[in-house]
Amino acid sequence: MRQSLRHLRCAALCAAFLLGHEASAASCRGVDFAPTVEVDGQALALNGLGVRLATFLAVPVYVGALHLAAPTREAGLALSAAGPWRLTQHFLRDVDAGKLREAWETGFARNAGGDLAGLRARIERLAGWMRDVRAGERLAYTRRADGVEVEVAGRPVGTIEGEDFARALLAVWLGDAPPNPELKTGLLGGGCE
Repeated sequence: MRQSLRHLRCAALCAAFLLGHEASAASCRGVDFAPTVEVDGQALALNGLGVRLATFLAVPVYVGALHLAAPTREAGLALSAAGPWRLTQHFLRDVDAGKLREAWETGFARNAGGDLAGLRARIERLAGWMRDVRAGERLAYTRRADGVEVEVAGRPVGTIEGEDFARALLAVWLGDAPPNPELKTGLLGGGCE
């Protein structure tokens, strides 16, 4: 009986350790992200973390986190998957609104292909919601049934409709011409640089 209690206690401690280990946050450059998030009642798993590097000096701008319903290392699968996803940018430095708008223009122009003209008004709406961000603030984009909800510094600012927009937005990071290859690799589970 005493040995059974000891085994039971050991099993409980091991389970608590393993659950605590699985539930711990993932980290990149000292920034933590939850291993799962819930969107419309569905649990999304952290697919990967990557760093946006800018200029020839590889200056770190933000850490990106991608949560998916079905984690994958394949960009095409992530881009074509149905259901919710969330991409979060945690800024490591201050970035003014003008630079954010410029980055959207470049990202969509490089990755939207022939859909760019049909997306123009929605890209402009997204760009219009941008404001100066400070180090430590987050921008988040959550694909829901009615479109992509945009959050600036933890506050929802609006939703942009259309499956074509959701796919093109995610392609900014996972398309053929991401801001930098390390960011795309990281978001697809290749590790944080």
